[in-house]
Amino acid sequence: MDSIIVTGGVPLSGTITISGAKNAALPLMTCGLLTDERLTLSNVARLADLRTMSDLLAQHGIDVTPTSEDGRTLAIGGAITNTQAPYDIVSKMRASVLVLGPLLARCREARVSLPGGCGIGTRPVDLHLKGLEAMGAVIELDAGYINATAPAGLHGANIVFPFVSVGATENLLMAASLADGVTILKNAAREPEISDLVLCLTAMGAKIEGIGTDTLTIEGQKSLHGASHAILPDRIETGTYACAAAITGGKVFLENARTEDLESVISALREAGILVTPGENGFWVERRNQLRGIDVMTEPYPGFPTDMQAQFMALMAIAEGASMVTETIFENRFMHVPELNRMGARINAHGASAIIRGVSKLSGAQVMATDLRASVSLVLAGLAATGETTISRVYHLDRGYESVEQKLAGCGARIERVN
Repeated sequence: MDSIIVTGGVPLSGTITISGAKNAALPLMTCGLLTDERLTLSNVARLADLRTMSDLLAQHGIDVTPTSEDGRTLAIGGAITNTQAPYDIVSKMRASVLVLGPLLARCREARVSLPGGCGIGTRPVDLHLKGLEAMGAVIELDAGYINATAPAGLHGANIVFPFVSVGATENLLMAASLADGVTILKNAAREPEISDLVLCLTAMGAKIEGIGTDTLTIEGQKSLHGASHAILPDRIETGTYACAAAITGGKVFLENARTEDLESVISALREAGILVTPGENGFWVERRNQLRGIDVMTEPYPGFPTDMQAQFMALMAIAEGASMVTETIFENRFMHVPELNRMGARINAHGASAIIRGVSKLSGAQVMATDLRASVSLVLAGLAATGETTISRVYHLDRGYESVEQKLAGCGARIERVN
């Protein structure tokens, strides 16, 4: 099993190119189930989660083939030959449940294992299932599987989410694109990845109104066709490397990054004393003075993203004064706190909040990654720490960050991967 070793104390300087968004690519890949024609996706990151999704689509008869030398363009297509998504694949990644809506819409049946992924909370799929039932599906849970049928096909429905769910919004968007009639999704997620999915579905022939709002109206079509779509840049990777520049007291240009997708994070960085300056096709992040402790609370988009909470906590660990981070999305997302404290941080987590009392420096230590975002928060802490930090179980990191060691080393970080 691989580990990452970081020797801290080097201010980052240079350019980091932001890859395509993982959280956009996963639902976009499942769009290949909605048509027999070819869907071409470009700006695809090379990540473990996307390989898992490719394996899952292959299980259904859908071929995923790189068509460019760098592997960043994928051709997705083929006829569905199997409607079961097995446990051994689905258990690796929660986003696997996104095949449910497309399979049910196309084939009128699906058997999908209940999903896995990072252990950061329960994250039930109730909203996915209730929405599909409102559209005419009959659903039973049996031996850890979702058995779904729609003998007469799916039909339009008026669905009001009791709380915002990105995954449920994505699943029902895709299912509604092939349903009979009009579906209205209210209190829908507004994340940029949702808008990217809407753009792709529209290019495939779907009729969807309300992009970027919390009300999406989908007029179902008898069929969709192939299309080409470029995946938007990864806003979470962008925010992570912005924190890397800030925590080391460096200056980094984030190429291919979009400020409009990250306004809450940029606002928090500026409040903490970080300079964020727009440039051509990206923006600069620079820290000149001492960090200031601030409070943040995770919220659905456009609020502060839960996927940036761990990274920001690492940043606040060396800020002047006290900070508070409140997590409102997932109930078990403070597993990185004990590991950061091993490095000298002073963090006290209680319930949904964590109080961080800034220290002058962190110290290198042996630490263990517990989930995707926690793993990168430990890398950030290692960049700022004195001495050497060894992070084990970094397979979590590979699920969502492409070439993290190379990107950081390119800006001067002393970082390497060892087996």
